[in-house]
Amino acid sequence: MRNSFRFYFDEEMALEELKAAALEEAFGGFISSDAPTAVEVVFVDGEQIRRLNAEQRGVDAVTDVLSFPALDGIRGRSLKKSDFPYEIDEEGNLFLGSVVICRERAQEQAQEYNHSYERELHYLLVHGVLHCLGYDHMNEADKSQMRAAEEEILSKVGVTREEV
Repeated sequence: MRNSFRFYFDEEMALEELKAAALEEAFGGFISSDAPTAVEVVFVDGEQIRRLNAEQRGVDAVTDVLSFPALDGIRGRSLKKSDFPYEIDEEGNLFLGSVVICRERAQEQAQEYNHSYERELHYLLVHGVLHCLGYDHMNEADKSQMRAAEEEILSKVGVTREEV
């Protein structure tokens, strides 16, 4: 089942910086669901993400992206609306979770990795959404599968590692 996917962004500026429609299309083809799906995306500064990281993960440090999945055990599954009746939002979307991105850290990492800020934002967003879909990178096998999924989505959007 092809899915319709959407982002709820906390700021208008994100739509100028991100290929939002292409990302929604790419994730729509990546997720199998009988209901449209959605992820909330929030942009914060270094202090805000440090505080969230400390509160939620017990790590008192600035990080680049945090994900807060709403559903457990969904990786690779076909999602059925009837299985998650309490996660249907006001617009009828199956809510997958929230992704919080630190703009300051994204800027630093773009310089570190010698690519554009926009490329880094796309990568962090894709990475965060994949966590909401149950992907992780705790061991080499999971990391390899997650990296392959990241590259698949980013290539569909036209964002490459070479983009500077």
